[in-house]
Amino acid sequence: MPHSIAKNYVHIIFSTKNRYPFIDDKIRDSLFNYIGGICKNLDCQPLIVGGYKDHVHILCLLSQKIALTKLITEIKSFSSMWMKDQGSEYTKFYWQTGYGCFSVNPTQVDIVINYISNQIEHHKVKSFQDEHLAFLHKYKIKCDEKYLWD
Repeated sequence: MPHSIAKNYVHIIFSTKNRYPFIDDKIRDSLFNYIGGICKNLDCQPLIVGGYKDHVHILCLLSQKIALTKLITEIKSFSSMWMKDQGSEYTKFYWQTGYGCFSVNPTQVDIVINYISNQIEHHKVKSFQDEHLAFLHKYKIKCDEKYLWD
């Protein structure tokens, strides 16, 4: 085959350090737009960026030109620096060390977009920890919970 072909949708999830609710109404939309811009600059077309007070969801097409870990490192690094420049209330902003990343079937993209777009409503009844554990269960990922919430 003379050309490489790939179309990989990834759903990336990570939280603020200690799940501190830094992502308030004042900054939410700007942060999500900024993260989408980072994805675009890395040739990873964002379909939606959303989340809640203490975490972010990103659905994007992973470029063949960048490794997943590099994409996430760049997103976290640049968005963290950006957040700290947005006012004194954000100077202690940090992302958690780890992340979750899950492949998305192309036939399920609209479902994931809807899920991410409804995060505010969703988190009126479910915590980030419960949400993340549900993803691990859905994708049959076994791990020791004591290492999840550092």
